[in-house]
Amino acid sequence: MIARRSAALLATVALVTALAACAPAAAPKPSPTPTGFASKEEAFAAAEKTYRAYVDALNEVDLSDPATFEPVYALTTGDARDSEKKGLSQYHAAKLRVTGDTEITLLKGKSWQPGSGRAVLDACTDVSAVEVVNENGESQVSPDRPDVQTLSVKLVYTPSDRVFKIENIGPREGGPAC
Repeated sequence: MIARRSAALLATVALVTALAACAPAAAPKPSPTPTGFASKEEAFAAAEKTYRAYVDALNEVDLSDPATFEPVYALTTGDARDSEKKGLSQYHAAKLRVTGDTEITLLKGKSWQPGSGRAVLDACTDVSAVEVVNENGESQVSPDRPDVQTLSVKLVYTPSDRVFKIENIGPREGGPAC
């Protein structure tokens, strides 16, 4: 009887072992890059979040109140920050007023370099509702300004802040149509 139990136990162990060997292995989880993103999709989502926050911050700027510029500066770095500081300070000094909001109509990840923490987004923004006027109510917007801007947004991940910051925004050629 003990021999039968031992044989049955041995057969059960063998069956369980065989079944375990046939079971599919758990899918490996992607390992995070040095920036902490497990995939380019995750990096693009974070970069897009930064750009959306930047556009929201610009829409909240009151040129008569320099304190409203700070959220814009906080989302930029390098040349982009320098450009924003110069432009917003000049608009403030000229006593210009801005009305209307910029609206993002397209935002798509273009490239991601995990080693450098750099991402590039293709963007389209509708600025048709944005007006900049002087003290006399005269428009300061160029008549050549297109209502929809086709942009390339370059961002860099800042490990100290654990967020992307915009380092450059400029016109783009190619990419998705606006």
